[in-house]
Amino acid sequence: MKNRIISGGVTIVFGLLIALGPQFLFRVCPVMGDVIMKCHWSARAEIGVGALIAALGIALVFFSNPRIRLGLTLGIFLSGILVLLVPHVLIGGCVNHTMPCRKITFPAITVISILLLIGAAFNTLYLARKKE
Repeated sequence: MKNRIISGGVTIVFGLLIALGPQFLFRVCPVMGDVIMKCHWSARAEIGVGALIAALGIALVFFSNPRIRLGLTLGIFLSGILVLLVPHVLIGGCVNHTMPCRKITFPAITVISILLLIGAAFNTLYLARKKE
Protein backbone atom coordinates (compact mmCIF):
# COMPACT_ATOMS: atom_id res chain seq x y z
CA MET A 1 0.00 0.00 0.00
CA LYS A 2 2.77 2.41 0.95
CA ASN A 3 4.70 1.77 -2.28
CA ARG A 4 1.54 2.31 -4.35
CA ILE A 5 0.88 5.72 -2.81
CA ILE A 6 4.48 6.93 -2.94
CA SER A 7 5.36 5.70 -6.43
CA GLY A 8 1.99 6.74 -7.85
CA GLY A 9 2.09 10.16 -6.21
CA VAL A 10 5.62 10.89 -7.38
CA THR A 11 4.72 9.76 -10.89
CA ILE A 12 1.65 12.00 -10.94
CA VAL A 13 3.70 15.00 -9.83
CA PHE A 14 6.40 14.34 -12.45
CA GLY A 15 3.75 13.85 -15.14
CA LEU A 16 2.08 17.14 -14.25
CA LEU A 17 5.44 18.93 -14.20
CA ILE A 18 6.24 17.57 -17.65
CA ALA A 19 2.81 18.51 -19.02
CA LEU A 20 2.35 21.90 -17.39
CA GLY A 21 5.92 23.03 -16.70
CA PRO A 22 6.73 24.28 -20.23
CA GLN A 23 3.39 26.10 -20.29
CA PHE A 24 3.51 27.85 -16.91
CA LEU A 25 6.64 27.26 -14.79
CA PHE A 26 9.63 27.18 -17.13
CA ARG A 27 8.15 28.61 -20.30
CA VAL A 28 9.37 28.08 -23.83
CA CYS A 29 10.00 30.96 -26.24
CA PRO A 30 6.93 33.14 -26.87
CA VAL A 31 5.09 33.03 -30.18
CA MET A 32 6.11 36.11 -32.16
CA GLY A 33 3.34 37.02 -34.59
CA ASP A 34 3.17 34.44 -37.37
CA VAL A 35 6.50 32.86 -36.38
CA ILE A 36 6.05 29.74 -34.26
CA MET A 37 9.29 28.25 -32.97
CA LYS A 38 10.01 24.52 -32.83
CA CYS A 39 10.17 24.67 -29.05
CA HIS A 40 6.48 25.62 -29.00
CA TRP A 41 5.64 22.29 -30.67
CA SER A 42 7.98 20.43 -28.32
CA ALA A 43 6.11 21.92 -25.37
CA ARG A 44 2.77 20.94 -26.92
CA ALA A 45 3.97 17.35 -27.39
CA GLU A 46 5.13 17.25 -23.77
CA ILE A 47 1.54 18.04 -22.68
CA GLY A 48 0.37 14.74 -24.13
CA VAL A 49 3.26 12.66 -22.82
CA GLY A 50 3.07 14.27 -19.38
CA ALA A 51 -0.68 13.65 -19.22
CA LEU A 52 -0.08 10.01 -20.13
CA ILE A 53 2.51 9.70 -17.34
CA ALA A 54 0.13 11.30 -14.83
CA ALA A 55 -2.65 8.91 -15.90
CA LEU A 56 -0.32 5.93 -15.49
CA GLY A 57 0.55 7.28 -12.03
CA ILE A 58 -3.12 7.43 -11.11
CA ALA A 59 -3.54 3.84 -12.29
CA LEU A 60 -0.47 2.89 -10.25
CA VAL A 61 -2.24 4.10 -7.10
CA PHE A 62 -5.45 2.19 -7.73
CA PHE A 63 -4.16 -1.22 -8.87
CA SER A 64 -2.82 -3.55 -6.19
CA ASN A 65 -1.69 -6.50 -8.32
CA PRO A 66 2.14 -6.37 -8.53
CA ARG A 67 2.19 -7.66 -12.12
CA ILE A 68 -0.22 -4.98 -13.32
CA ARG A 69 1.80 -2.34 -11.46
CA LEU A 70 4.97 -3.72 -13.06
CA GLY A 71 3.42 -3.23 -16.51
CA LEU A 72 2.33 0.29 -15.61
CA THR A 73 5.81 1.11 -14.34
CA LEU A 74 7.36 -0.17 -17.56
CA GLY A 75 4.96 2.10 -19.45
CA ILE A 76 6.06 5.02 -17.27
CA PHE A 77 9.71 4.19 -17.98
CA LEU A 78 9.14 4.11 -21.74
CA SER A 79 7.14 7.34 -21.59
CA GLY A 80 10.03 8.92 -19.68
CA ILE A 81 12.34 8.02 -22.56
CA LEU A 82 9.87 9.67 -24.94
CA VAL A 83 9.95 12.81 -22.78
CA LEU A 84 13.72 12.97 -23.33
CA LEU A 85 13.45 12.30 -27.05
CA VAL A 86 10.91 15.02 -27.87
CA PRO A 87 13.10 18.09 -27.20
CA HIS A 88 16.47 16.51 -27.98
CA VAL A 89 15.80 14.28 -31.01
CA LEU A 90 12.24 14.22 -32.35
CA ILE A 91 11.14 17.89 -32.52
CA GLY A 92 13.89 19.99 -30.99
CA GLY A 93 13.98 23.63 -30.14
CA CYS A 94 15.45 26.93 -31.20
CA VAL A 95 18.82 26.99 -32.93
CA ASN A 96 20.11 29.83 -30.76
CA HIS A 97 21.43 28.46 -27.47
CA THR A 98 20.60 31.67 -25.59
CA MET A 99 16.85 31.29 -26.06
CA PRO A 100 14.71 30.44 -22.98
CA CYS A 101 13.86 26.98 -24.26
CA ARG A 102 17.53 26.01 -24.46
CA LYS A 103 18.55 27.68 -21.21
CA ILE A 104 15.61 26.84 -18.93
CA THR A 105 12.90 24.60 -20.37
CA PHE A 106 14.85 21.74 -21.92
CA PRO A 107 17.29 21.36 -19.01
CA ALA A 108 14.35 21.30 -16.56
CA ILE A 109 12.51 18.70 -18.66
CA THR A 110 15.71 16.66 -18.89
CA VAL A 111 16.24 16.66 -15.11
CA ILE A 112 12.59 15.77 -14.42
CA SER A 113 12.61 12.94 -16.95
CA ILE A 114 15.89 11.50 -15.64
CA LEU A 115 14.46 11.51 -12.11
CA LEU A 116 11.32 9.84 -13.46
CA LEU A 117 13.41 7.19 -15.22
CA ILE A 118 15.42 6.48 -12.07
CA GLY A 119 12.24 6.19 -9.98
CA ALA A 120 10.59 3.92 -12.53
CA ALA A 121 13.70 1.72 -12.69
CA PHE A 122 13.78 1.33 -8.90
CA ASN A 123 10.05 0.62 -8.80
CA THR A 124 10.46 -1.96 -11.58
CA LEU A 125 13.15 -3.75 -9.58
CA TYR A 126 11.02 -3.60 -6.42
CA LEU A 127 7.94 -4.99 -8.17
CA ALA A 128 9.88 -7.67 -10.04
CA ARG A 129 11.17 -9.06 -6.74
CA LYS A 130 7.84 -8.81 -4.92
CA LYS A 131 5.78 -11.95 -4.56
CA GLU A 132 2.02 -11.90 -5.19
